[in-house]
Amino acid sequence: MRAMFLRGRRIGISISESPDMAALGLGKEHLDDAMTEIARHLIACGATLAYGGDLREGGFTELLFEIVTRYRRNKDSNRILVKNYLAWPVHTSLLADQIEKWQMALEGLAELVLLSPDGKKMKLSNRPADAAPLGQGDWEDGLTAMRNAMACDIDARIVLGGQTAKYKGRLPGIAEEALIQIERGAPLFVLGGFGGCSSDIARAMGIDQRDDLGAGSTRSWTGIETVRQFSPNNLHNGLTAVENRKLAETVHIDEATALILRGLMRMKPGPTKRRRTDRSG
Repeated sequence: MRAMFLRGRRIGISISESPDMAALGLGKEHLDDAMTEIARHLIACGATLAYGGDLREGGFTELLFEIVTRYRRNKDSNRILVKNYLAWPVHTSLLADQIEKWQMALEGLAELVLLSPDGKKMKLSNRPADAAPLGQGDWEDGLTAMRNAMACDIDARIVLGGQTAKYKGRLPGIAEEALIQIERGAPLFVLGGFGGCSSDIARAMGIDQRDDLGAGSTRSWTGIETVRQFSPNNLHNGLTAVENRKLAETVHIDEATALILRGLMRMKPGPTKRRRTDRSG
């Protein structure tokens, strides 16, 4: 495989805990391992990673920062390895001092991208000192705006796991991020082996065609009917139908990582599409 073939390309990672983990005999440590393996291989190939999350202690954002610190090489010293997108409702719930401490700790390694309510990049110094209390509509608008802004900046997205209940946006987070990617005609890699929303997406799109689908095959959540309108042909990720099925079904992260890299290598680098998808209503 060509070294650094992903230089200059940004790859979005969408990952969160799955409600099916226990039934599959898996725990959060398996998702952590998956994130680590995918992230370190992408970094080694020159990619910048993009993630839309909060800064909670023990969360996937913190893990991602640990990964890039651990696997950074000397020749990476002049490039940002991670861009973490913070939606308006997320960063306004944090004190400015907390964000400044993160920014200083991550300088030269990762960038915190603060977004306004409509998804425009902003500086911490321009954030109002006293933000108004946030309601459900603010969370929905802010998260959708963040996901659209991030989609405009990335060249491909990888999704795995994902909750399908108790989410703060209009749709489950991974579902909305996947749909925005599909509707833009942009590359999407779906890993369904960890269950959850990503598994539901793979089944709804006809990527995972196994007969023994279990309880997840009947799970319903806002947006799944929209997902069913699409097929494997809408993934645009450089993989064949057979390879995408393997990616959707495998529980072996080394196999999944190899497939992701294979698809990315086959894709011709090009300018990121800038059309925004309006999912505001």
